Amino acid sequence: MLCRVRRYDSVAALRGALQAGGGPCIARGLGRSYGDAALLSHGVVLDQTGLNRLLDFEEASGVLHCEAGVSLGEIIDLFRPRGWTLPTTPGTRFVTVGGAIAADVHGKNHHVDGTFGRWVRGFSLLLATGEVLTCSPEENREAFWATVGGMGLTGVIVTASVQLRRTETAYLDVSLTRTADLDATLEDLAAGDAGHRYSVAWIDCLSRGRRLGRSVVMLGNDAERDGLPPSIRGNPLRPRGRLSLSVPFSPPINLIRPFSARVFNAGYYASHPTGRSLADHEAFFYPLDNVAHWNRLYGRRGFIQYQALFPAATAEPGVRTLIERVRTWGALASLGVLKRTGPAGMGFLSFPYEGYTLALDIPNPGRRLPELARSLEEVVLRHAGRVYLAKDSTTSAEAFAAMYPQLDRFRTIKHRLDPERRFTSAQAERLGIIEP
Repeated sequence: MLCRVRRYDSVAALRGALQAGGGPCIARGLGRSYGDAALLSHGVVLDQTGLNRLLDFEEASGVLHCEAGVSLGEIIDLFRPRGWTLPTTPGTRFVTVGGAIAADVHGKNHHVDGTFGRWVRGFSLLLATGEVLTCSPEENREAFWATVGGMGLTGVIVTASVQLRRTETAYLDVSLTRTADLDATLEDLAAGDAGHRYSVAWIDCLSRGRRLGRSVVMLGNDAERDGLPPSIRGNPLRPRGRLSLSVPFSPPINLIRPFSARVFNAGYYASHPTGRSLADHEAFFYPLDNVAHWNRLYGRRGFIQYQALFPAATAEPGVRTLIERVRTWGALASLGVLKRTGPAGMGFLSFPYEGYTLALDIPNPGRRLPELARSLEEVVLRHAGRVYLAKDSTTSAEAFAAMYPQLDRFRTIKHRLDPERRFTSAQAERLGIIEP
């Protein structure tokens, strides 16, 4: 999709541009949404990466005040050496604060710490009129919770206040378990809730029969300084150095082939025996960040990431059927990640509620993609699930409305904040959140 992009380096310049009128627009951060959430062919995409200043830090409380274009990676690199870290992050550091709020991102600790929005103390929301609205859980409460998870459709987040938390080390004490099948994987994740802050499972989506859903379950807690090996105890807040790789170009075909994927999965499963290990933050939270342009391995057609959430009561049949449905279509779900989620947050369009979420990387099947998408969303709806807006590129408007029961409430607040519907996106129009 071809878009007009404009970058602003000050709130005043951005406000002036909005006040001058014009057509529809949508804010964009570092572009890590997998779909069309920050794309717009008939308007302007507002690049927020120029608004990336740190404004203030309250050492006593750990509250950081910053512009919304600051990346999570910049915050981590600056504050972790000082003993502070973000309370939750998604699977990449390359996300802006504004994007993290707009998608209400979650991490491997959702069952304990909730989504990113839980840790936002407030933000300034620039409306299409040029008015700046101060929002928090106490002030302009409805606008706050419509914006948290609202995918940029209420206005432009220009500044934010985010709660950081103390950390002793840049390491985690991780317990690994190889499970034999999907039932054992779900049981291990549920059992790990009580004693572990972080949990995630790499799931082998290519295994069949009784082995379907076999996984490597990783349960972790923040490592304490006294428990670190002597070699790193002297500098506990500095993670190990890692080799950075890059995929230099997109090959004409998808390099992730069935045989190689099965060999990789078998090797990964075999190389992670049950036991305990020490992992640094970068390896545990952001395993793909050190491979630049890794998506190019899927060739010029690319891939879709499909992330679905199922309630605990339907998780086993939902996850199982979704994996089998992908295979029925001849698609190769080369990478699968399964996580347990905790209680739902307050955002009207926020994704997580208590259950299990499965993310699949599926090579783009080309002309068959619309049919595959309808088939997958049928599975999700049948098992009372929903898809994640930050990763969605295929869901229909009818399915989305069924998945998100607070959609009408969001629309009401959206209309009050943006009556001329200036803020829109290709995703919002495809899903019927906003009429084109």
